[in-house]
Amino acid sequence: MVNVVLVEPEIPQNCGNIARTCVLTGSRLHLIGPLGFDISEGAVRRNMKRCGLDYWPRLDVTYYDSLDEFFRRQAPKELWLATTKAPCRYDRAAYHDGCWLMFGKESAGLPKTLREAHRERCVRIPMRPGERSLNLSNSVAVMVYEAMRQLDFPGLEEMGEMGRAE
Repeated sequence: MVNVVLVEPEIPQNCGNIARTCVLTGSRLHLIGPLGFDISEGAVRRNMKRCGLDYWPRLDVTYYDSLDEFFRRQAPKELWLATTKAPCRYDRAAYHDGCWLMFGKESAGLPKTLREAHRERCVRIPMRPGERSLNLSNSVAVMVYEAMRQLDFPGLEEMGEMGRAE
C-alpha cells in the first residue's frame, strides 16, 4: 500500500482527482491542514462532483490539523518528499510497501525546513528547464503509479475485458 500525504492542499479539484487515484490504487490519503477548501459532505458534493465525488465514500482518508499533528500521530518509516528542488529523480527511489509520498500545496510546495530535514528523501519529476511544475494531481498520479509499478501493482487488475477469453 502507498500513503499519499497532501500538505495544505488549496484546490478542491486537485484533491478530488487525487482521491480518485487513491481509491483506484488502494492508496491511503492523508490531508494536512489548513485546507484551502471545505471538506464537509455538502462541500464535497459541490466542489468535487466532477473529479471524485462517487469515489469519496470508498476513500481511506485521515485528516490532520497541522504538520506537527501529522508527525505526532504518524511515524513514516519510508517518507519521500516530492519537490521541484530535489536532487534526485523520483524513479530512482526504491519504493516499498507502506511508503509515504508527501506533496506540498499548489502555490508554494513543501516548507523549506521540512525539505532540509529530509533532504536525502526529496525526489523530483523531471521537466523542462525554467518551467514551474506539474499539476499536483498529475504529480501524485505519476509517483503513485511508479511506486505501484515497483511493487508489481499489488491488488490491481492488470487486464481489461479485451484480454479475457470470450
